[in-house]
Amino acid sequence: MIEAPELSFAALAPLLFVFGAACIGVLVEAFWPRDSRHPVQVAVALVGTLGGLVCTLLLAGRREVTAAGALAVDGAGLFLQATVAGLGALAILLFAERALDPARSAFVTSAAVPAGSPRDREMITSERVQTEVYPLATFAIGGMMLFTAANDLLIMFVALEVLSLPLYLISGMARRRRLLSQEAAVKYFLLGAFASAFFLYGLALVYGATGSVRLSAIREASVAEGSNVLMVLGLALLIVGLLFKASVAPFHTWTPDVYQGAPTPVTAFMAACTKVAAFGAILRLLYVAFGTSEWTWRPLIYGVAIASVVVGAVLGLTQTDLKRMLAYSSIAHAGFLLTGVIGLGAGGDGSGLAATMFYLLTYGLTTLGAFAVLTLVRDGDGEATHLSQWAGLASRSPLTAAIMALFLLALAGIPLTAGFTGKFAVFRAAIEEGAWPLVLVAVLASAVAAFFYLRVIVLMYFSPPAADGPTVGVPGLPTTMVLAITATATLALGIVPGSVLDLAERAAIFVG
Repeated sequence: MIEAPELSFAALAPLLFVFGAACIGVLVEAFWPRDSRHPVQVAVALVGTLGGLVCTLLLAGRREVTAAGALAVDGAGLFLQATVAGLGALAILLFAERALDPARSAFVTSAAVPAGSPRDREMITSERVQTEVYPLATFAIGGMMLFTAANDLLIMFVALEVLSLPLYLISGMARRRRLLSQEAAVKYFLLGAFASAFFLYGLALVYGATGSVRLSAIREASVAEGSNVLMVLGLALLIVGLLFKASVAPFHTWTPDVYQGAPTPVTAFMAACTKVAAFGAILRLLYVAFGTSEWTWRPLIYGVAIASVVVGAVLGLTQTDLKRMLAYSSIAHAGFLLTGVIGLGAGGDGSGLAATMFYLLTYGLTTLGAFAVLTLVRDGDGEATHLSQWAGLASRSPLTAAIMALFLLALAGIPLTAGFTGKFAVFRAAIEEGAWPLVLVAVLASAVAAFFYLRVIVLMYFSPPAADGPTVGVPGLPTTMVLAITATATLALGIVPGSVLDLAERAAIFVG
């Protein structure tokens, strides 16, 4: 007789809130009148994500394993869930921008219309508003939150698919440059399928080596029997699947094309939230299941961290499109984050874990703000993303240029910004574990990467504006809120980061 597992509904409240809102969004999409559907969908998505955020805050300090050990409620998981929910709510606000002018929406009116057809060209100026993106994005946020809390490889795989499938769809829903958007969605889907296959095959190998998919049982088996070839191969395949979602080189090839082709609010959503979820799963897998077998994963992480910072910094120098430049920036930052993963160490004192969680928060806020600014600078084809179009932007809109400069300086890791504090934290954690050669490479790559951030600032402030340059739109209330929150947080976490760093250190605990 199969007994139902015991469930702690209080511990599951953040997930129930988000997934419940996603299900309600599907019902609204099916039954609510189209003319008034958009504000209802925005409200449902925001209630779900903010409700999930509040629930994680109320659960602070709780440590337990529920659902027959498949889900963990612990400090690190709750910190990462709160980060995903907060960044997700900000991304939803970006989705909702231009609601008063639907013809300027970032999303296609009807995704079923063939790209380039007469009907497609007519719908560019249509007053209809795309609303399916809200329940899809909410499902993705729920999958990301489940991903960071999964204490079981099967649950982790299910969460991986739940967060990925909506992203494949909404990546192809750009209102303009439809063919580029659809190409990005197809590439993302095909490469994502390969990554899922790697993860599933690794899961099977680990199960064959240990007889369990539970992270704690895998750890016990590795302690009792030692690491064998089957387990090491399984771990390598699991990490490959997760590194793909984190856009870490050499598993990064989808990132520039998808970042460029997807609607800019979706790109912001992926850049901020997906990286938090992917690194949350990487941290839990390595910390809980294989923390005592450090030799099995440390060389792999060491190698891909170096590859990622070098590829991101060097190839970022050659980009002339801002979205592709930020894509390579994301790849470089994934390498910086892996230096914090190296800082986990064999002792598991939590310093590397806390530093990585803090970095994920600061990077998510900064990159979300940068993409929010990008949505404001527009030409006839949509967002003006070519570098030449940003020449002299400071003379047209000093405030927009100043905010973008702040985010670029933070991404470069300049002192008094959140980016500097995050990099300092992960580099210090890695040095404490003896990984100073990796930190040296990362510092040099960071100096190289700073060039392409500063190049944009120089263009904005010291180049004459083009006669037919782009226009700078007046942000609506949603984008204004996103810019205000992200800019304030970027400054605050750079000048007075102590309280959030302390919070991350107290939360740096995994239960198995």
